[in-house]
Amino acid sequence: MGNLQKIKIAILGASGYTGAELLRFLVRHPNADIVALTAEKNAGQNISAVLPHLAFENLPTLVKIDAVDFTKIDLVFCCLPHGTTQEVIAALPKNVKIVDLSADFRLANVDTYASTYGQAHKAAALQKEAVYGLTEMYREQVKKARLVANPGCYPTSAQLPLMPLLKAKLISKDDIIIDSKSGVTGAGREAKQGSLYAEVGEGIHAYGLANHRHTPEIEQGLSDAAGSAVTVNFTPHLMPMNRGILSSIYVKLAAGKTAQDLHAELEKTYKNEAFVKVLPFGTVPATRHTRGSNLCMIGVAADRISGRAIIIAAEDNLVKGASGQAVQNMNVMFGLPETAGIDAVAMFP
Repeated sequence: MGNLQKIKIAILGASGYTGAELLRFLVRHPNADIVALTAEKNAGQNISAVLPHLAFENLPTLVKIDAVDFTKIDLVFCCLPHGTTQEVIAALPKNVKIVDLSADFRLANVDTYASTYGQAHKAAALQKEAVYGLTEMYREQVKKARLVANPGCYPTSAQLPLMPLLKAKLISKDDIIIDSKSGVTGAGREAKQGSLYAEVGEGIHAYGLANHRHTPEIEQGLSDAAGSAVTVNFTPHLMPMNRGILSSIYVKLAAGKTAQDLHAELEKTYKNEAFVKVLPFGTVPATRHTRGSNLCMIGVAADRISGRAIIIAAEDNLVKGASGQAVQNMNVMFGLPETAGIDAVAMFP
């Protein structure tokens, strides 16, 4: 596709946080032509009614999904809640490309999906076509894909550092501990008691202990990299901040390997990547270093316990953990420069 050719885009579920972030990037993307925005509860309203910061952009009126003429669409970004996406995507014309930001097509095994999300998969045949969109790991598959399952925010922060190390057999696939902290936007924009300011502010709490829905997704990618089943200890925590994920990862070194070996492998893997940056050995990132950007920053340090290492990964959960990576996948699918529209520098402070 030539650099001046426009991609006709529909965003389903445009009024949520991921929809808002997609619009933030796409209104300045040189190849994006946003022709349809849906929001079931706010259909008929201008974007300013739900996203006032976009009031002065030339954007279409919000409509219901069944009002969209998909024959005029090249690409659909699907930002609907899990469990509602499968039938919608299955009904789209076969020439339409899709980047799905829900969890509905991330798990290759439909039985694992059913046990994880508490309902049967409603588009099992389509699941076989889906490509997991962790761009740096599956870029060649994404290039040829019609349906890309955009990764979850926590899985992105865990898989980017761990997959290269498991593939190179530098760490044990056993005894991997992933301790993650996320901002409140990861819970979505719908009003919920647990997201109220008084419930979240001035505190931190763990949730989803031993059964968080992102665990099978993390294990799927790590098992693919290791070539055999990997089970992890993953615990997420909610932080009193809007954006960001910080994952502290504790690993056991393979025999004869050092933390410096892990750092060297990650540097080699990501040396030419625009959006994954490995910091100098012993230096660790913070969420404020990636806020608003499509970056994942990774730091490696030696543990004081012999034979172990500590890896820290930071990202913006709404950008590299969701909408930024979705646009990155769109760029790959349409043969555009991978950084197009998403090369924003992180906001500091």
